[in-house]
Amino acid sequence: MEKIKDKVKSIYIHIPFCKNICNYCDFCKFYYNKNWIKKYLNELEKEIKIKYKNEYINTIYIGGGTPSMLSNDELNKLFSITKIFNLEDNYEFTIECNIEDITEEKLQIFKKNKINRLSIGIQSFNKRILKYLGRDYNIDIIDKLNLSKKYFKNINVDIMYAFENQSIKDLKEDILKIISLDIPHVSCYSLILEEHTKFYNDKIKQIDEDLDYEMYKLICKTLKDYSYNHYEISNFSKKGYESKHNLCYWNNNKYYGFGLSSSGYIEDIRYTNTKNLNKYLNGKIVAKEEKISKEDKIKYELILGFRKIKGINKNDFKEKYNINLIDVYNIKDLIDKGYLIEDKDNIFINYKYIYVCNDILVNFI
Repeated sequence: MEKIKDKVKSIYIHIPFCKNICNYCDFCKFYYNKNWIKKYLNELEKEIKIKYKNEYINTIYIGGGTPSMLSNDELNKLFSITKIFNLEDNYEFTIECNIEDITEEKLQIFKKNKINRLSIGIQSFNKRILKYLGRDYNIDIIDKLNLSKKYFKNINVDIMYAFENQSIKDLKEDILKIISLDIPHVSCYSLILEEHTKFYNDKIKQIDEDLDYEMYKLICKTLKDYSYNHYEISNFSKKGYESKHNLCYWNNNKYYGFGLSSSGYIEDIRYTNTKNLNKYLNGKIVAKEEKISKEDKIKYELILGFRKIKGINKNDFKEKYNINLIDVYNIKDLIDKGYLIEDKDNIFINYKYIYVCNDILVNFI
């Protein structure tokens, strides 16, 4: 098969199954079912063979529900599908893992099949908080992380905060444990109550906004004190460990989305696959397509690009859209008010307003 160069550099693959539907999110939709998974992987393979145009790929991300809960045979089937992709020499290939799924055998399967980055959903080390989240498992999280480090240097952990009854002390203990384990990338997310989840239906209370802000400031300061670079609103990394895949989204670059309810951005078309499993298994894959105008591209560029702490590079923006960033929308007005800052190369959100960045980004919608 002839290899070709193209602007598409990233791939997202969605595995929507989960052994335990989360209390707090509405993203994974289906309980683990071997028959469904076998059919799903077969349909996923068909979709990829139809859509993928043989480009060189810089990043692949397997996420969704909990792809790590696939059996060893199912993982081998999944990776037999991903062998079709042509990878750049400096590729990043991530798989999401639940901490309880991590075994030496699975880590060996990942390594054998070109995975070179793990994203592990810790959420917290605190047993009381984990029980609150419906993750009342009896495992040693630190042992699992140390086992992962035997096989992978590039590891992200997800931490959630702003739970009801969680204290600043609880959160700081979680962050310091990550630092002590020398994990090179950390993603920190404030709890958001999604409709149709158990937390939402049970009318779980959100914590006070001032406390949420204090927790965010604690995360930023503590990680900075230990040489983590705060490079996106919720993401922190040691030097050289920034997520290439997520930067593809924040830089508004093109990417494939494969699998149920996944989204992609190819040839000026943004598309979303069906959320209906029966439709997907019967080959009715794409639910929505939208042709993106130049104005839409600029809007996405601003909303996504200003999530980065360094913001948007002015020269890159001019090269992409043949217009100066300073002349777009009301950017000059936001600079004059102090919400945005302009330096020699970039325009970015004033760091003291990062926590309320959505209030600034709404200006571009």
